[in-house]
Amino acid sequence: QVRLVESGGGLVQPGGSLRLSCSASGSIFSITAMGWYRQAPGKQRELVAHITGGGTTILADSVKGRFTISRDNRKNTIYLQMDSLKPEDTAVYFCKMLGFWGQGTQVTVSS
Repeated sequence: QVRLVESGGGLVQPGGSLRLSCSASGSIFSITAMGWYRQAPGKQRELVAHITGGGTTILADSVKGRFTISRDNRKNTIYLQMDSLKPEDTAVYFCKMLGFWGQGTQVTVSS
């Protein structure tokens, strides 16, 4: 069983920053790819960023240059650093490992 716990969401003004964290249980964390997804109201869940066990990253075009995904295998945690946030980044953000999802954390970008 894998348990994922996200944190770090909140309300931020346009242009601001947030850092999301996702802590995972399980001894295979260091070799397992993980991803951040988001789902805005009325829209489908979409991939935001992906990181392999070796640290190779992929970012959605909509967040390139603004978001960074990273991982700390000692802490079984991945991060999503979000800078220059826009109102269209407002969504519930989820992390995923293998077929398991976290509960999500709300990010709201509004003035």
